[in-house]
Amino acid sequence: MKKLFALLLTLAMVLSLAACGAKEEPAKTEEPAKTEEPAAESKLPTVEAGKLHMSTNAEFPPYEMIADDGSFEGIDVEVAQAIADKLGLELVVDDMGFDAALLAAQNGQSDIVMAGVTVNEERQAVMDFSDSYATGVQVVIVKEDSPIATVDDLANAEMIGCQAATTGYIYCSDSVENGGYGEDHVTAYDSGATAVMALVNGQVDAVVIDNEPAKAFVAANPGLKILDTEFAVEDYAIGMKKGNTELLNAINAAMAELKADGTFQAIVDKYITAE
Repeated sequence: MKKLFALLLTLAMVLSLAACGAKEEPAKTEEPAKTEEPAAESKLPTVEAGKLHMSTNAEFPPYEMIADDGSFEGIDVEVAQAIADKLGLELVVDDMGFDAALLAAQNGQSDIVMAGVTVNEERQAVMDFSDSYATGVQVVIVKEDSPIATVDDLANAEMIGCQAATTGYIYCSDSVENGGYGEDHVTAYDSGATAVMALVNGQVDAVVIDNEPAKAFVAANPGLKILDTEFAVEDYAIGMKKGNTELLNAINAAMAELKADGTFQAIVDKYITAE
């Protein structure tokens, strides 16, 4: 009996020591599967969530024009796309008349207007503008045998052609007292191309338009030339509805980055080659 008791006592002590030396395993828990965070949507106040609507007049090469496949191309179009990419927005190009493009941005129907838009006091009164991104030079197109040899000779022209609502039209149609030629001596056309065709057909004596599209129009229409003297020099900027400060600041910041990293200059060099 004593031997049995001693055996049982020894067995109990062994089991007790084994229990004290065992380590408790922590309970296993399954971690939730990792999911990729969705891309943050832009919170900028735009006409349509997630999109940047650009109103333009796609008849102003090399700033905006229609490619052979029907898509839009040009300096303004590519710059707007680069800005939209930086802001996390999808670019939508809305093509319309120049005057309508200005009004669309002014009234908040589009987010921005880019169409070689000149900053002047009249426009600053009704819309906000970004920092300037280009300098435009207004020039005069005439026929090669025209008696108009300088800008001063425009005062003798019976009729001058301009694209409606452009600064060329504003300058030319202003009163003589203010340095213009009067509305009776200026015809407004829906596009620069239409104004140039009027010149080719003898309906006007000269066309006042930006230098870059002027070069394209002259190259496409033999018998025309650009006068050596400039008509006016102006700054181009991006226009938008007054009071949208958040979008304005975001666009200025994006444009500054595009200039700093060389993207903007690369776009310009693609369309305007050094002479």
